[in-house]
Amino acid sequence: MSYLQQTIKAVIRPGDEAGYVAECLEIAVVTQGRTLDETVKHLQEATALHLEGESLEAFGLRNKPTLILTMELDPVHAQAS
Repeated sequence: MSYLQQTIKAVIRPGDEAGYVAECLEIAVVTQGRTLDETVKHLQEATALHLEGESLEAFGLRNKPTLILTMELDPVHAQAS
């Protein structure tokens, strides 16, 4: 019996020039957005479209998987006034 995952892991990181890039680790989904909220929305939409009509088991996934996000952000340093 094979193990089916309940989650899809994704990483959001700052884009090279502006905005953010999101990439799923287990499936071939990459998207971007100007803000974190927009990027997450695009990731949800792109993931749903990628899996639409596909056998989730073929991707090693259970029915109705959830996204787990990790964000790579540059730290913000306090400035003395």
